[in-house]
Amino acid sequence: MPGVTVNPVSKARVSIGGAPLRFEDLREIAAGARVALAPDVPARVAPSRALIERVLKKGNTVYGVNTGFGQLKSVRVPDQDVERLQVNLIRSHAAGSGPELEPRAVRLMLALRAHSLALGYSGVRLTLLEHIVRMIEFEILPVVPSRGSLGASGDLIPLAHLALALIGEGEVRAGGSTTGNAVNAADLMRGNGMAPLALQAKEGLALINGTQAMTSVGALALIEAADVLRAAHVACALSVEAARGSVLPFDPRVHAIRPHPGQKDSAAVLWSLLRQSGIVASHRDCGKIQDPYSLRCAPQVMGASIDAFRRVRETLVTEVNSVSDNPLCFADTEEVVSAGNFHGEPVAQALDYLAIGMAEVGSIAERRTFLLLDSSKSGLPPFLSPGAGLQSGLMIVQYLQAALVTENKMLAQPASVDSIPTSAGQEDHVSMGMHAAVKALTLVRNVRRIVAAELLCAAQGIHLLRPLRSSERLERALAGLREIVPPLEEDRRQDKDLVSLDEWIASGAAAELAQVEAF
Repeated sequence: MPGVTVNPVSKARVSIGGAPLRFEDLREIAAGARVALAPDVPARVAPSRALIERVLKKGNTVYGVNTGFGQLKSVRVPDQDVERLQVNLIRSHAAGSGPELEPRAVRLMLALRAHSLALGYSGVRLTLLEHIVRMIEFEILPVVPSRGSLGASGDLIPLAHLALALIGEGEVRAGGSTTGNAVNAADLMRGNGMAPLALQAKEGLALINGTQAMTSVGALALIEAADVLRAAHVACALSVEAARGSVLPFDPRVHAIRPHPGQKDSAAVLWSLLRQSGIVASHRDCGKIQDPYSLRCAPQVMGASIDAFRRVRETLVTEVNSVSDNPLCFADTEEVVSAGNFHGEPVAQALDYLAIGMAEVGSIAERRTFLLLDSSKSGLPPFLSPGAGLQSGLMIVQYLQAALVTENKMLAQPASVDSIPTSAGQEDHVSMGMHAAVKALTLVRNVRRIVAAELLCAAQGIHLLRPLRSSERLERALAGLREIVPPLEEDRRQDKDLVSLDEWIASGAAAELAQVEAF
């Protein structure tokens, strides 16, 4: 799943296993932040590890510690084989396929799995957590296939591939590179002064029973959606300018009497971006009564997407700071409890919601672009071409948008309403959370390209209105845009311009130049 890098390498340091991680911490980890265990992690994990060792010494039967897994839960494993049981679990569950997850997602998976295990309810040793942190430190990133998870007992297959590398049997990539051949994990560990991890009782199951694959891919979708949402407001404001639309629909009084938080915030951004615009002043008395919905209702549509984004962010941050292992160790009451925190439904439903919200950001952006290209509606030259007829201008850019909007309609269909039983019916309802995550990330990147196309067309529209000038903030954004994409004077290929604008959005520069704060 290739994607544009959304941040320069982070110089931050994030502590895991202690205070709750924030959304900003996820962005930093994905961007390469140093990761360290919180000072109180040893004290957190020691009691639950001691509980597991006492259970084994007493000869108690505990799922996944000295029994088989899934439908094999009733098969008791001899004490001398409990460590072999954990290795067999990892080997047997490493059955993934498809394109490998990108390094940023794998980095997040490692950090988030360590964070969850370090909260002290999983019965793992401190040594295991230190091993994961060293993998992150040396950028030894496991090769993890993107297909295979059902979100049943968490992300069993992708986490098994992650764990396979930890014990030296999987493949890894050095430094986050996705080029060239992957190398054997044990060889790269030894080259960095490490040894493969030797699993003890419960630890293999603890590594693969969790939601960190779907959560990590979903976090990437959310991180990238944050930048797309900000840039979409810049693109919308520029389209309003190019179409010589009205700013009155963004008047704060309008939104104060329908006070959905996202709608109010979206309108406030558009209102502030368009204040003191020379283009607005030039057509104040033009006699227009109403603009099309794609301009007039932009806060209502994009505001609903902001609300969706915020709700999903809240859910994912909660999941990141949760224990999704099974069984759970409650050392204070000497209990090992089998339950279902690994089920991915909260994450799956949230990421389906993100996909729906972001699909609408792309859908309305395409409609504004269509409006600008239609001279009968925009009053601009056909297809924004300085020589329409001989030149096609930006006609075909909207075709790309239409194709991506159509693909997004398919990607926005919820994954979480589907289920298929596994493990002889023991795991009889699954979340499809990884499917929701992969779809959401793909969709967000489609929307980013749709918004890039709107920026391209809106900037060209304003170019054709010169010498009129927009507001100071929008002119700064236009100047930044023009540093990477010149005005269209004659036909040229558009794919490279769109890639440049896609990267510009992903870097955060589009929003930062226009001073659009994060939602």
